[in-house]
Order: sequence, then structure tokens, then C-alpha cells
Amino acid sequence: MTAVDACQRSLELITQREPRIAAFNSVMAERALDRARALDAAGRSTGPLHGVPIAVKDNMSTAGVPTTASSRILSGYVPPYNATVVTRLEAAGAIMIGKTNLDEFAMGSSTENSALGPTKNPWDVSRTPGGSSGGSAAAVAARMVPLALGSDTGGSIRQPAGLCGIVGLKPTYGRVSRYGLLAFASSLDQIGPLAETAEDAALVLQVIGGSDPRDATSSPEPMPDYVGSLDGSARGVRIGVPKALLGEGLDADILRAFTAALGVLESRGATLVDIELPHAAYGIPVYYLIATAEASSNLARYDGVRYAYRAKPGQDDGLREMYERTRAGGFGPEVKRRIMLGTYVLSAGYYDAYYLRAQQVRTLLRQDYDRAFARVDLVATPTTPTPAFPLGEKTSDPLQMYLNDIFTVSANLTGLPAISVPGGFSARKLPIGLQLTGRMFDEVTVLRTADAYQRDTSFHTEIPALN
Repeated sequence: MTAVDACQRSLELITQREPRIAAFNSVMAERALDRARALDAAGRSTGPLHGVPIAVKDNMSTAGVPTTASSRILSGYVPPYNATVVTRLEAAGAIMIGKTNLDEFAMGSSTENSALGPTKNPWDVSRTPGGSSGGSAAAVAARMVPLALGSDTGGSIRQPAGLCGIVGLKPTYGRVSRYGLLAFASSLDQIGPLAETAEDAALVLQVIGGSDPRDATSSPEPMPDYVGSLDGSARGVRIGVPKALLGEGLDADILRAFTAALGVLESRGATLVDIELPHAAYGIPVYYLIATAEASSNLARYDGVRYAYRAKPGQDDGLREMYERTRAGGFGPEVKRRIMLGTYVLSAGYYDAYYLRAQQVRTLLRQDYDRAFARVDLVATPTTPTPAFPLGEKTSDPLQMYLNDIFTVSANLTGLPAISVPGGFSARKLPIGLQLTGRMFDEVTVLRTADAYQRDTSFHTEIPALN
């Protein structure tokens, strides 16, 4: 099909399904069709994503297109520049078709903290798609777009991928440029793809990865051929299973699906090894101390004081209203909660007791994984402890919401690459995710094993009925 055909098909599906799902904050139909026509007129392939519609989480800067982070504070804000990942996608021929919903400033695990309202899970619209990249995950799961970008601070790509039955990859910290990403927690944030298959995720990573002079934290580590490494085999791959983490609080359907997934990996040639990650149990408190501290620092720029608006005589370009909203308390309750907690743990008298100690445990967690990777190539866990939960079920109990990240936060704290692939369904026909975590910059093994697993399973081919 032509680029215009692909674009029109995606827009038709968005028209049909978006009212039920609420995955998008904005859809740029005419802009996307104009680009599709230009790609067709070129008469040649412009790159590996030529003519492919793609959605981008609404916390990545897009020149000339509103970028809100699903917050009232940024409503009406139109960046003058593109995030590096957006520039690279378009250079590869992709067509940006819309910006997707998220928990405000990516702070949440259910996409219920959006100022624009919650996104629904395509498999059951009474349930959450996960968060914070819930809009991107739901858009791919509902087949409105074949690919999307999300950002992952504590599991915000993998967790919604698991709950929506698609693939979500968090690359190694520094593998993908963060230039143009609205910061939440700078030592944890990482951009990555959401897709139907590990192969598609590999293709997107090939496009968006690599060093960027605009991002001092991006790595100069050479980019391997991710797509070319997908040979369908997991032979020789040693997979560590931390059985001590599979105890209390794990849903029975999740454990059943996880056990079956390990059997599939063994049949593909992988070897299972029992391992211990003794400090993983502290991942949640460590993550929420470090992440909130960094959020407090990053979001201080929106206080309307240090970077206050000063209009030229006779000029009013809309920024004044933005700063007035800021002063009036434009942040939602979850963002306020995290700013207050982060400010507290960084304050005099509490810094050593909380923030410094959390960083020390973070180091111990890295050492746990170093010891594990001396024996294994990957670590396997479920992606989430339960399938998708009903909307509103955990909004009044933040601690219960935070516990949904129990299996995902460690990869962010350690900077390791991790992927969630469809690993089955619950008795209620809700998706279940399998997570594989690899060594630093070893996305090749992560993607190759995930691809081998998908070649022996068909969970990713099932499409929600949008009931």
C-alpha cells in the first residue's frame, strides 16, 4: 500500500475506536496526510519506516504540535523544536499521526492521573491500560497505529505493554537520547518503543538509538544490528529466575502464565537457572524516594518564578496564561504528592536518612544484578503482579498503585535493558506480560530471546474485541 493508504487506514481506525479508548491527546490528520503525500511523491523509500504511521507519547517535544504532558500547566504549549527521537523517526520515513495520553508528567501506573481523563484498556474498557505510557500502549493494542513511543521511568513502557498484550522495550539508560523529553526523573527516564512484535521493536530501536551530542547522558556505545540478530533461537541463553520474588501478592493467573512461558523458552533452547536478587524487595521504596527527589528538582522549573514570563510591550503569545495557571496550582494531586515527598527527602536533616540511603541501596541492587549476570544472560519475571485492574480501584490508595511496579523498577534503578512480551491471558481474557532483563547494552540478547519466544506463541496475534 502507499503511504497515503497506510495513513488513511490508521486515521479510520482512530475515528472508529478512539471514542471508546481515549488514547490520544491530539491527532494531526491533515499534517499526517500531507506528509504521506510527500513520501509517495518522492517515488522511493526514504528509510526503514517509510510511510509507517506512529504515535508519540505527549511528553516528547514536537515542533509546531502541542506538547502537554497531560497537564493543565502545559495546555497550549507548542515547542519550537523536535525531540531527537522524533527527528530520527521522521528521517526514517515514519508519519507522526498523533500524541498519546499519559499520567501527568509520566507520574503514575494507570494513566488515570491525566488532566485530560483516563485512557481505557482495549481488552476491557472498564480497566486501566497501565501507565504512564497507557495511551501509546492502548493505541497499539487497539491496532490504531502499528508503532508508538513511550517513556519508562519505573516501568512506564513495560507495565502498560504487559497489561495491553503488546511488546514494550526499555533500552539501556543512555542508549536512546532524552533530548526533548520532558523530564520526570533524569537518572531513570528512558524512551523506547511499543509494538506488536519484538522484531518491530528492534526496528524502531535501530532508528532512534545511538549517541546524540544534544544529550550528555547518551552513550557512544556502538549500535549493533538489532534486526539482523533475530535468528529465532534462544539456544545457549541462560535465563535466571528469582523465585523468591514470586511469592505473596502474585496473582495465580500470572504465576501460571509465567511458568508456561519459561517452558516455551526452554523448548527454544534456553537454560533456566535459579538466582537470588536479595535487594530487589527494596526496589519500590528506593525508586519512590529517588524518583520523587528528582521530580521535585525537575518540576521546580514550572514554578513561574525562576523562569517567569516577561512579555515585551504589546506582546501576548499565550505564555502568560500558562504561568498564571502554574501559580494557581495547575498540577494534579499525584504530581503534587510526588513533589512534596521529593522536597521532603531532599531537605536538611532528612537527606542522609532517606535520599542518600536510597542511593546506597540502589548500588547494592546493581551489585545483585552484576552477580546474577556472572551466571546468566537474562533475568525473567512477570511484568506485573496482577492483570489490568478496574479504573478507580487504586486511585484512593497510592501505595497499592505503587506496588504494581514491583517487577519493573529494578531495570530503571540499574539502567538495564528490559522488555515485556505477551505471555498469555488470565481467566478473564486479560493480557499477561513476560519480562526479560539483560546486561547493559545487550539489547541484542533481550530482543533475540523475546523474538524466539514470540515465534512459538500466538498471544501477540490476538486482537481485543473492544468490549
